[in-house]
Amino acid sequence: MYEQKHLRVRDIIYRKIFLLMKNILKNAGSDLSASIVVFLVALPLCLGIALASGAPLFSGIIAGIVGGIIIGTFSGSHLSVSGPAAGLTVIVASGIGKLPVYEAFTLAVTLAGIIQIILGFAKAGIIGDYIPGSVIKGMLAAIGLTLILKQIPHLVGYDANFEGDESFIQNNKENTFSGIFNALNFIAPAAAVIGIASLLIQIIWEKFLVKKWKIFALLPAPLVVVLVSVGINQFLIQSGSPLSLKNGHLVSIPVAESFGSFVSFFTHPDLQFITNIKVWTVAVTIAIVASLETLLNVEAADELDPYKRVTPTNRELKAQGVGNFVSGLLGGLPVTSVIVRTSANVNAGAKSKFSTIFHGILLLICVAMIPGLLNKIPLAGLAAVLIYTGYKLAKPAVFKEFYRNGWDQFVPFLVTIVAILFTDLLIGILIGIGVGLFYVMRSNFRTSVMVVHDENKVLVRLRKDVSFLNKPIIKNKLELVPENASVLIDTTRADFIDKDIVEVINDFMKHAPLKNIRVEIKRSQYNPQHQLINA
Repeated sequence: MYEQKHLRVRDIIYRKIFLLMKNILKNAGSDLSASIVVFLVALPLCLGIALASGAPLFSGIIAGIVGGIIIGTFSGSHLSVSGPAAGLTVIVASGIGKLPVYEAFTLAVTLAGIIQIILGFAKAGIIGDYIPGSVIKGMLAAIGLTLILKQIPHLVGYDANFEGDESFIQNNKENTFSGIFNALNFIAPAAAVIGIASLLIQIIWEKFLVKKWKIFALLPAPLVVVLVSVGINQFLIQSGSPLSLKNGHLVSIPVAESFGSFVSFFTHPDLQFITNIKVWTVAVTIAIVASLETLLNVEAADELDPYKRVTPTNRELKAQGVGNFVSGLLGGLPVTSVIVRTSANVNAGAKSKFSTIFHGILLLICVAMIPGLLNKIPLAGLAAVLIYTGYKLAKPAVFKEFYRNGWDQFVPFLVTIVAILFTDLLIGILIGIGVGLFYVMRSNFRTSVMVVHDENKVLVRLRKDVSFLNKPIIKNKLELVPENASVLIDTTRADFIDKDIVEVINDFMKHAPLKNIRVEIKRSQYNPQHQLINA
């Protein structure tokens, strides 16, 4: 009996492994190609966010590796990509500044992961389901425009601000638009040539070459961009040209001289600070903000998914918690789901979450084995990749679609875009949600009450949820009923009627005889609360 049970368990394990390998092999081509693109996008962002946060540069790489391998493994999302996020830079920088040593901050990151796991088990992921679709689409378009605007300076060689910044007010005291104008005074000719050539390569590759010869689809355009941009700059260096790009315009990864030196890049939390109240304050702040940003981004990832698969949000919170726990243990920055990397993943043709995992493996292998080669990549070429990704998120067709959908969709969409552009992702989203909920309430307010006049007959139909917000309109409509009229108040289609509404109807019925108005109430036999209305 024991042996039969053991064989059944073994067969189930083998079957699961077989199905897993089958899925990996089925999507291997698409996922491997997409993982290269995400790797190239993630690399400068991981470094830039660490730099802006005042953390060790390698801490951003650690967070990127963990976001790919660990969160990719545990997440239920098929296309979302996690890593260090620009939205957390202020919190991270503030947390590092408040705490005595960096190891106290990584302890806070580890504790934040535990809090997120608890939030996942508490089913806090349901919050993401209440975000209006127009706000999510507005967030995607705003991220697209932000990418374009923020990367234009890097495209021409003005690298004063860190890669991946999403805030309107930048760390270097400039804002999004002044940064673009200042870039005109600091154009590096080689960077501009590389940037423009990189944009043209992506357009020609996708619009012409891939459509004409399918073989070009096997090689991702961003990889070609990197190879060409490195080739151009190396040619300038070898020819002794003064125009060649120096270190400030190239990727800058810490290079280890030995395996021991590489291992030293990883640090561990210092448990002696576990009783420090500031550590717990930073941990709770990171957990809440990272969870909110993740829920927003996985909703956006599901919108981008061509197969419209749904991410289990509670499982996502648990996966993010495990990711932050591991990242903190290894000395990394906090991680969230990141829409820039996710959109790059989708646009590159990823089919499953193995693309996310592969990109994390690529990060680990490349920073360990070939950091010197990665440090030859011009930031201008990577800026072109991000700009092209941004264009795909903010195509004019998206704006036209929402304009055609009506003002109740277009206004929240547009407000979300403007708010994100002039603040940052999280504040902009909260403003967009506020406007979106206003239009949802407005729509429900208008459709909850229907009044129809036919000569001396009046039909008042209550539908869905009739709240106290509908009191003024119902009161006004009933007061306008003429003398000698016949009124039918139909409540059969109402799921809920607020007591204030019941009171208004009862008051109307009391004084209706004074105007010789005949009132009939049509009730639902399945909803006893409607019986509160007088006969």
